[in-house]
Amino acid sequence: MPSFTERHWNISFRRTVNLNMKKKQIPKIAFVGQGWIGKNYADNFESRGFEVTRYSLEAEYEKNKARVGGADVVFIAVPTPTRQGKVDSKIVEESLALVGKGSTAVIKSTIEPGTTKRFQKKFAHIYVLHSPEFLTKATAAYDTEHPARNIIGIPIESKTFRTKASSVLSLLPKAPYEIITGSDESEFIKYASNTFYYAKVVYFNILYDFAKKKKMNWPDIEASAAADPMTGPVHTKPIHKSGRGAGGICLIKDYAAFAALLGKTRLSAEAESVVEAIEVFNKKLLRDSGKDQQVIEEVYLKK
Repeated sequence: MPSFTERHWNISFRRTVNLNMKKKQIPKIAFVGQGWIGKNYADNFESRGFEVTRYSLEAEYEKNKARVGGADVVFIAVPTPTRQGKVDSKIVEESLALVGKGSTAVIKSTIEPGTTKRFQKKFAHIYVLHSPEFLTKATAAYDTEHPARNIIGIPIESKTFRTKASSVLSLLPKAPYEIITGSDESEFIKYASNTFYYAKVVYFNILYDFAKKKKMNWPDIEASAAADPMTGPVHTKPIHKSGRGAGGICLIKDYAAFAALLGKTRLSAEAESVVEAIEVFNKKLLRDSGKDQQVIEEVYLKK
């Protein structure tokens, strides 16, 4: 949690930025990537009066590639696939090459801790920040407009980078929780969230199997758990969409990446065994119910 002085400084700077934006030209914004994440962010910025350039490989936007370099702030929301525990951030790197000198790049894609620092060293002529997204696909437009958290990660602790981060923070829709932190921390915060959701789904599947075996009324158990504010209704449904288990590309790939990172870190054999057991059981749930088999193949089988 930032100190009172830091919070006060950030709030004061945001007010200054907003006043300056009224007096001067509003910064030009670009988005690289127009999947459901990049599109919803771009839509939101346009609805608030920003001049927005959208670039992606779709025919509708690919002609805008050269215009990305003229933007003051470039948000990057492109795929970072995980295969056999390795995160591929090549598309992010290619996107950073489009950003103009002196401009700010904000990576929204999920990347391993340490990646923003590495990119900042390579692209020293721009300012590279990381800001994880927390959108749900079904409610992405609402989530973009009403964020629960705005997190900006900086690769270098300096007044210049904090000023750049505060400026980006002032452009985003206001959130009840906002923080400027290190880029390693912001990158890991995304993994911490998604891996917890993954484990929560798996645990509720275990509770579900136990209740069914004992012939208990599961709907009452699930509803009561969801009514607990410390548990909440999210990720508590053992049977969801097309089957059982923690599914969807984000949860599956991010958990696989974290499991691999944990193995490299050598935290402890016990910690690794817990994480591995959750992953093994989830893959069984997905396989037995036929859910997200293509995602499993992409993440675990393809090289």
